Amino acid sequence: MTEFSNGGGPPIYSNDPGGHKANHDVNEQKLHREGPLGLWRQISDMVIAVGVIALIVGVLMWIF
Repeated sequence: MTEFSNGGGPPIYSNDPGGHKANHDVNEQKLHREGPLGLWRQISDMVIAVGVIALIVGVLMWIF
């Protein structure tokens, strides 16, 4: 099984299948509790970044 989070390097094999299942269960609970990082979070981050840049440009135009 290939790990996508390790940058596409060689797969990491675990000697502890119980640990792998426990990690999977924790990640599954977190996903159900918080939801996936999706489009709305990216959109809100982009709106905040554009707002900050617009504020900086506005202040610079006001000064000069």
